[in-house]
Amino acid sequence: MPTPTTLADIDWDNWQAKDPATLLFVIRDNKILLIRKKRGLGKGKINGPGGKLDVGETLEQCAIRELQEELLITPGKLSYHGDNCFQFTDGYSIHVHIYSTTDYQGTPTETDEAIPLWFDLDKIPYQEMWEDDDLWIPLMLAGKSFTGRFLFDSDTMLDQHIEEKTTQTS
Repeated sequence: MPTPTTLADIDWDNWQAKDPATLLFVIRDNKILLIRKKRGLGKGKINGPGGKLDVGETLEQCAIRELQEELLITPGKLSYHGDNCFQFTDGYSIHVHIYSTTDYQGTPTETDEAIPLWFDLDKIPYQEMWEDDDLWIPLMLAGKSFTGRFLFDSDTMLDQHIEEKTTQTS
């Protein structure tokens, strides 16, 4: 299969990510808790705490575990916002499920994985983040649900599509 250059080059009906993963954003007092990644995918970038799903764990368990490992805090109730599917031209793929919380226990603490950083919601440093973040983080902050598809060549976004979902409350 040739290297994809647009989303249309990918068979999304049969697409399966190499890694399922989560991101969990703490949002409190008009601020958002982000991290500067110290290793792994996105090293050096600012992002939300998160990581890959371990065998046998649920997505919520993954989000909680990753926040505990990266910042030594435990979240309160989680809200689910949607998911983003990332395909990289080198063949790697990751399916990221997005959560937020307004409550946590503990003190955000630097670890060997991450440095905690608080930002005002109107001063999120998108220029230091993945190129797609400024497309879907505002949807999350607005309480909207979404699904995104993104094609990256290393750090460069080649194509993207985000679909807002209509949510039904019961």
